[in-house]
Amino acid sequence: MNDHLAPFVNPALVSSYVRDTPRKIPGLADLHRMTTQLLSEQAAGAAQMLVIGAGGGLEIRAMARARPDWRFTGVDPSPAMLDIARHTTSACAGRTDLLLGTAVDAPLGRFDGAVCLFTPHFLDRRERLQTLQEIRNRLKPGGVFIAAHHTAVGKAETWLARSAAFAGRGSGDPRKAAASARAMAEQLPLLSPDEEEDCFREAGFPEQALFYAAFSFRGWVMTAPEH
Repeated sequence: MNDHLAPFVNPALVSSYVRDTPRKIPGLADLHRMTTQLLSEQAAGAAQMLVIGAGGGLEIRAMARARPDWRFTGVDPSPAMLDIARHTTSACAGRTDLLLGTAVDAPLGRFDGAVCLFTPHFLDRRERLQTLQEIRNRLKPGGVFIAAHHTAVGKAETWLARSAAFAGRGSGDPRKAAASARAMAEQLPLLSPDEEEDCFREAGFPEQALFYAAFSFRGWVMTAPEH
């Protein structure tokens, strides 16, 4: 397993994930709403959705509440995070399958849409490209894909520090936020927004549109080609 994912396999370290994540990511609830809206443009009725990096279950829960006609397949490499996801998605357990693994382990059936939130920034470019290609191969023609994660925006450490300060409710020591930003910049294989879009194109998504920007986070929507 990627070293950056190691903390997510420790049940004690991930126990507060559902409580803490919404305050750490700017506009997370609205991001989930926008994600659901964008997916709905091509999946107005019953649909099958693939969620890569589904541990925690927050995006599945949000989409399931808004769209009772959707079914979900979630994949995550961390047993501890999947345990949390099972609890988080208990209200929609009858239409949610949670699987241990990565994108390559996702079912090969054609999905109407796919979501990968706050996972790609842990993957180096080779792993990221493979993940995107596996997602692309599982989408129906015209299927919508949503990705959002940290990027190397401008002076990357400056924007990462702002994200870290936001996660600390803006009341923490600026030096601590700066130190956290340096650690993220050193440990996470971040790509610039232009490099991200190159990677999406190489994976088989020729057109992407930026729809979410919050400090160091960026989110894109794209569609699997019809042919």
